Amino acid sequence: MAVNLEFENKLWEMADKLRGNIQPSDYKDVILGLIFLKYISDSFEEKYNELIVEGDGFEEDRDAYIEDNVFFVPSNARWEFIKKSAKQSTIGQIIDEAMIAIERENKNLKGVLPKNYARPELDKTKLGELIDLFSFNLGSKTAKAQDVLGRVYEYFLGKFGSSEGEFYTPPTIVKLLVGMLEPYEGRVYDPCCGSGGMFVQSAKFVEEHQGRKDNIHIYGQEFTATTWRLCKMNLAIRGIDGNLGGRDADSFANDLHKNLRADYILANPPFNVSDYTLIQDDVRWKYGIPPQNNANYAWIEHMISKLSPKGIAGFVLANGSMSTSTKAEADIRKNIVEAGLVDCIVTMPPNLFYNVTIPVCLWFISKKRENRREKILFIDARKMGTMVTRKHRELSDEEIKQIYDTHHHWRDEKDYEDIQGFCKSANIEEVRGHEYILTPGRYVGIEEQEEDSEPFEEKMTRLTGELAEMFSKSHKLEEEIKQRLGAIGFEF
Repeated sequence: MAVNLEFENKLWEMADKLRGNIQPSDYKDVILGLIFLKYISDSFEEKYNELIVEGDGFEEDRDAYIEDNVFFVPSNARWEFIKKSAKQSTIGQIIDEAMIAIERENKNLKGVLPKNYARPELDKTKLGELIDLFSFNLGSKTAKAQDVLGRVYEYFLGKFGSSEGEFYTPPTIVKLLVGMLEPYEGRVYDPCCGSGGMFVQSAKFVEEHQGRKDNIHIYGQEFTATTWRLCKMNLAIRGIDGNLGGRDADSFANDLHKNLRADYILANPPFNVSDYTLIQDDVRWKYGIPPQNNANYAWIEHMISKLSPKGIAGFVLANGSMSTSTKAEADIRKNIVEAGLVDCIVTMPPNLFYNVTIPVCLWFISKKRENRREKILFIDARKMGTMVTRKHRELSDEEIKQIYDTHHHWRDEKDYEDIQGFCKSANIEEVRGHEYILTPGRYVGIEEQEEDSEPFEEKMTRLTGELAEMFSKSHKLEEEIKQRLGAIGFEF
């Protein structure tokens, strides 16, 4: 059971105060790099103390750590040494050297850790204060059991995501995709993996269902170098072994997993990209060549090409993908519907992303649909969720469960029924009749309204009374505001 980390927000507030004039995009590397350094140092120290107690002299033997899946941390990179040096003017250089030493001792971290703490614009006094701020134990067994570091790292990712968003998919969407696909075991792939949220949530899902996270095998690719490094760190602190390729790369121009056939694909591709690399005669375009000016359907076909014979994919796209009428896209949509690949479409409510207002939908593509190749499930979830800030909406766990339970009941032909305004199992003939447009609102209909039994005269009397009371309160408030403004010399 997850423990409520009351210090998360306080920690963020304190760290943000120390940011100074550094842009959030640069500051995230500073912060997340320090958290990672602290975590692996704590984990090393715990193992180090165990080896001291054993008394066999292996406490400085790198192999003794690697065999226990613990990163070996050389003496000049251990947090105790970093903390003692925190007030020195050379602390930036000391941290850079620590990162270099860790990468040298741990080959799978090569090229991953940030090494720019010595740069002049990073205030070294504030850097020392950050080190003090993070000097609590993140790597102990108790902390690991409560997923303290993972949650702190994820919380900070989310906070940076509110200003940068591109590398961070909101937990609402990640949880829903994972809940729909249920990745118990097999190969999990994300061709645009960002900071690795899909992988982390998949591993959590397996563990919550009494499985082992090594039952799933992670494959990913990420275009942006800094985000690729974030993902590597995110997986490392969770103890997840993932194949992200040797470096950042473009999934279209340089597919790092050409022979992969995945059992589960979860993805949040960048929306409506107009400048991607389109290889005209690529084998991935089995259902039609996607247009050059929009990569949405290239992503769809890329993911279909990566599915195993029993594979299922769930991914986020802009709403326009469901109904676009450009010839290339309309033809591809028709072809994948007729091939029996489209399993379910879910329209989501607005404001789920931190910095993207464009409405989104979830597509679910499945290769294993023997009993329902002539059907597609449509779910309209646009009315779900609660605004948790003025700009950001989240779905509750109960709402997420309602959506994926609806799909599972339909998939398993167990206790499913259409609900007007929410879900509809449409046959292929109906979809053809709508010219292969996949917008759920066309199929689910309008939600039934409860019959209003209140007589019209009574209702109008009640409503006008309530309105009169509101008018009265507004006049009183207006007078009070005038008096207060007058008292400080602002008459009008």
